[in-house]
Amino acid sequence: MNASWRTTVAGVGAILAALGQALVAQFDADPATSPEWGIFVSLVIAALGLLAARDNKVSSEQAKAK
Repeated sequence: MNASWRTTVAGVGAILAALGQALVAQFDADPATSPEWGIFVSLVIAALGLLAARDNKVSSEQAKAK
């Protein structure tokens, strides 16, 4: 697994949470609700930043070695 597994897990979790929220809003029984696509996109962009980030406990050398 990635040397910065903590931020990777947080990023994947954020993407799954954003996707789950959008799917629930899209496919619930209430026609008055719709996904907030702007919020969804901003959450996914933030999550991609987490996927690219390095944990504070991981040195630059450790991150480059993986």
